[in-house]
Amino acid sequence: MAKHENTASVLAFEKKLVPSDGYLYGTRWSNRSEASPLNLKEKSVRGTISNRLKPTIQKDPAKLNKEVEKANLQTVDACSLGTEQDTLKLYFTLKVLGGIQQPSACNNATFKQSFSIAAKGYIEREGFAELARRYALNIANARFLWRNRVGAENIEVQVKTLNSDAKQEWSFDATMFTTRDFDVDDSQVKDMATRIASALSSDNDFLMLEITCYAQVGKAQDIYPSEELVLDKGKGKKSKILYAVDNIAAMHSQKIGNALRTIDTWYPGFDDPEISAGPIAIEPYGAVTNLGKAYRTPKEKQDFYTFFDSWARGGQLERPEDEHYVMATLVRGGVFGESEKDT
Repeated sequence: MAKHENTASVLAFEKKLVPSDGYLYGTRWSNRSEASPLNLKEKSVRGTISNRLKPTIQKDPAKLNKEVEKANLQTVDACSLGTEQDTLKLYFTLKVLGGIQQPSACNNATFKQSFSIAAKGYIEREGFAELARRYALNIANARFLWRNRVGAENIEVQVKTLNSDAKQEWSFDATMFTTRDFDVDDSQVKDMATRIASALSSDNDFLMLEITCYAQVGKAQDIYPSEELVLDKGKGKKSKILYAVDNIAAMHSQKIGNALRTIDTWYPGFDDPEISAGPIAIEPYGAVTNLGKAYRTPKEKQDFYTFFDSWARGGQLERPEDEHYVMATLVRGGVFGESEKDT
């Protein structure tokens, strides 16, 4: 088959939201000036057999008794606040980059030109305003706390710009913002979103944010850092390994980034309470791994590649939301080359 003149087999975009790892500290809500790093503790526990058993064992009381008598010994990492601490402090930085009009790698000049025209058109019309507002809301609502957000009595998010030429600060009560939708009108969120949108829309500018979050979760309560992937549990001595940097409990930058880009409410079925997963992270196929489901399938022509292949070559998308989704995927970054065999 002849080569398509507008096919980029090598095509990549660098991510434009670049968070650091998140570092976890313990403190008191009444005196947050004193905070100490949270360390991981190792626990050895004797658990019970609770997995689903074979039908032959379930139906035989003697076999069942013999099975549950077996010791389920586990060594795991754990993390918690001190006995006099009731508040988790999470600290990380976020760099917002411009230059999305230019791929970091592209081996087809024709495609690069048509894509650049499409991207500049989006920036002129939309200016990243909607995406920036959603990113700002995910900072304000402390979505990046993940499980640590559940059951917190008070949550405060403090944001500072670190750019020396444009200092600015914001403070948010995260409990005042929902994580279920983005229908929020708040002047501080708008203000921060304007700064984010300006950086994303630029050719080569950037915005550096310092984010400090305090969550009052209760004295001596468990804290949930990121969990490391244990590829071969049979050989390791621990069945759960938590993430730490220089002996400070931490959250992966990838996990924080996933929270910030959880802005997709445009996928099919979002408004259907029976199948909706609420806002989901921006992914080419709308993948939600803990549900084992892809909400954007090529069959329904709602995936990134279906939209992108047409839009980047000058085509028009039916809805503005589809264009927001395409640009948000490019902000996420990734390798999106198209094989010449498929054209």
